[in-house]
Amino acid sequence: MAKLDISTTEGELRMALGGRLDADGVAPIWQQARAALDRNRALPVRVEAAGVDYCDGAGLAFLVDLRRHPRQGGAAVEIQGLPERFRRLLDQFDPAAFRSAPAARQAGEGIFASIGRSAAALGLDLKSQVAFVGEAGRALALALRHPRQVRWRDTLAVAEAAGVNALPIVTLVAFILGVIIAYQSALTMRQFGAEVYVADLIGISMVRELAPLMTAILLAGRSGAAFAAEIATMRVNEEIDALSTFGFDPVPFLVLPRVLAAMVVTPVLAVYADGISILGGAVTLRLFQVPLVTFYNEVFSWVQMHDLLGGLFKCLVFGLVIAGIGCLRGLQTGNGAVAVGISTTRAVVSALVLIVVVDGAFAVVYYHLGI
Repeated sequence: MAKLDISTTEGELRMALGGRLDADGVAPIWQQARAALDRNRALPVRVEAAGVDYCDGAGLAFLVDLRRHPRQGGAAVEIQGLPERFRRLLDQFDPAAFRSAPAARQAGEGIFASIGRSAAALGLDLKSQVAFVGEAGRALALALRHPRQVRWRDTLAVAEAAGVNALPIVTLVAFILGVIIAYQSALTMRQFGAEVYVADLIGISMVRELAPLMTAILLAGRSGAAFAAEIATMRVNEEIDALSTFGFDPVPFLVLPRVLAAMVVTPVLAVYADGISILGGAVTLRLFQVPLVTFYNEVFSWVQMHDLLGGLFKCLVFGLVIAGIGCLRGLQTGNGAVAVGISTTRAVVSALVLIVVVDGAFAVVYYHLGI
């Protein structure tokens, strides 16, 4: 139990503390000490704590409360004799910090300052993306020269999670997309008795544009977010720092397997989505009395090999962008659980924006190349 002796001698208030300053010990003496301080506000206070043999958080709170108790005429509260191991803990609480006024709230910055700050942040982000592209490119080049150094087991595991496990959602979305395009097109073509040409529209649009784009968006929302969350969690748990401490470069160790897996599974999922969406269009046009044989003859007579290869090459770049930006946002994660959510959100948003930008660039290039 804690002990408290209070006396007034030679113009000062003296408090002698001893025993255990824990939650049970300080509870009965706390109000007693505060009452003595209130009765002698003008006297300086000397707290003799040499007899304290234990002090936990409750005891520190008691001592801090004694020091910050309001006094008159600048009378001080001085704690003497406290054992060194407890003194170091008490010194962490600066009395001046309790007396200082709260910092004034800063006025909101102007619109031009906000625009400038956003532009500077965008520039730094672009710089980090360029640097990351260089590191990832170097890791890919080393993987081509030394394929045995690639963590193929991790690559296959990521490919299974990002590719095989994504088949149900790709099947559902691709089939419904084929049905939607078929219905929307057939209603217009029916006015001219040209329902059969809906097959050409479905085949070309899905193979060249919609299937790769839809697959990339699904991969960004599903696997890109997962890549960012996994690496962000490793960053928060200091696992990446541990890898660096042991001499492992995080890029070939963590990023490269995910990039390789995404570059492989994205074209495969796109080809699968091509077939499922064309099947959805065929089922829909069967309701418009278009035979399946006619439908498939139209599709394969209009869809050329360069259409398929052009879509697959876009998917290759989409996979690189999605995996790369997801890993980058994960590596840029700060501290705390909130940072994991922020990195995941940034990964998905950045991937979607880059997918649209890359797709637009391919559209311009393919137009000038006549593909």
